[in-house]
Amino acid sequence: MSVILAIESSCDDTSVAICNNGKITANVIANQTIHENYGGVIPELASRVHQQNIVPTVEQALKNAKVTKQDINAVAFTRGPGLLGSLLVGVSFAKSFALALNIPLISVNHMHAHILAHFIDDPKPNFPFLCLTVSGGHTQIVLVKDYFDMEIVGETLDDAAGEAFDKTAKILQLPYPGGPLIDKHAQMGNPKAFKFAEPQIAELNFSFSGFKTSILYFIRKQEKENPNFIAENLNDICASVQHSIVQILLNKFKKAAKQYHIKEIAIAGGVSANSGLRKGLQEAADELGWKIYIPAFQYCTDNAGMIAIAGYQKFLAKDFAGQEVSPMARMEF
Repeated sequence: MSVILAIESSCDDTSVAICNNGKITANVIANQTIHENYGGVIPELASRVHQQNIVPTVEQALKNAKVTKQDINAVAFTRGPGLLGSLLVGVSFAKSFALALNIPLISVNHMHAHILAHFIDDPKPNFPFLCLTVSGGHTQIVLVKDYFDMEIVGETLDDAAGEAFDKTAKILQLPYPGGPLIDKHAQMGNPKAFKFAEPQIAELNFSFSGFKTSILYFIRKQEKENPNFIAENLNDICASVQHSIVQILLNKFKKAAKQYHIKEIAIAGGVSANSGLRKGLQEAADELGWKIYIPAFQYCTDNAGMIAIAGYQKFLAKDFAGQEVSPMARMEF
């Protein structure tokens, strides 16, 4: 029997979940809207709002799961990677909570948790499987051999795919967060209206820095000729950018699946909610005979449900952390 309280505070969302014997019975997320005024996450503001949100979010999760503090057997938390100030709030609260109740602490790697989100609901992938983890800060192809036996076989050498979406949104003067808005406009546009070069990167790695720059130069050039270019072509621009990013991701992913002879395929991270990526993945699955796995939307973005399920597997393995544990902004995979 195990009831695990999980805390996720790696960026700007405060999230608390309850895992009862491997089942997520609560997953509460407190969003921070203050960053919309600045076009991106302000780390100092994020950490302050985490301090305001952490206690009421914990109370709401306990209420939703119909458990009390005394029912909790362990506390799982995101140790890293992430914003140090934000992580510090979650780690400090987890340590205090565990110390007060004399229960174990479980340290979780945020990136492992994104992958293990696939084990929250059925159907669950079979080992080994390949997972494409795509978010604002990470783009990785991971060979998953077991719950905590994972190998990065491809990753971005500079910027992440999520950054390419967000940067494009900023160029197009769309409000923050821009990634979902690109997706929305893309669904009404022509994905082949404009063509952007695919970065030629060796092996299974990615690069989006030059791609972002090419979009910026393209927009600047078009606006010199037509100041209303963005307004008149917004849907087509978004559709073309999204199509290009999805093709870059899928071309490498197909190569990895072929190289490792794997047909169990998963995607994770915030960008896995993108409709273009999901459609492209399904088309690849139909073409190549893949069996694909995508977590429910609430488990794609940063959330404590994925921390809870990772914590549950560590609880079973009795892999606990001590009170000396500290957050790590840059945490090795």
